[in-house]
Amino acid sequence: MKKITLFKLYVKDQDEALRFYVDKLGFRVAEDNRLGDYRWLLISAPDNHEFSVNLEIAKTDEEKRLVGRQAAAQPLFSLSTDDCMRDYAEMKRRGVPFEGEPKVMPYGTGVMIQELYGNKIYLNQDPA
Repeated sequence: MKKITLFKLYVKDQDEALRFYVDKLGFRVAEDNRLGDYRWLLISAPDNHEFSVNLEIAKTDEEKRLVGRQAAAQPLFSLSTDDCMRDYAEMKRRGVPFEGEPKVMPYGTGVMIQELYGNKIYLNQDPA
């Protein structure tokens, strides 16, 4: 194995999720294709072309129960930044909800983002 390239995230509405991840968090659309009734929708961090998140519409009852709870109370994934305070301020200006303000810890400066369905995402800047 070499690397992870794709992560599936169940969502209630692909357009709503796309607006949150692109307009509020700053992701980019990597792919948006229709395959009949199926929509293959991938987003990526702006500078990461090797890893994408598949915004997958939850269809079954089991999938619908997972929306917003895919990692329970833990962060679903982390976003790395070179300036946590800058990105926090910019995302906050765009209306992204956070669980507090960035804190400096031995492992870096970070803050928890509250995703639109309840998933948590950790924004982290490694220590200098």
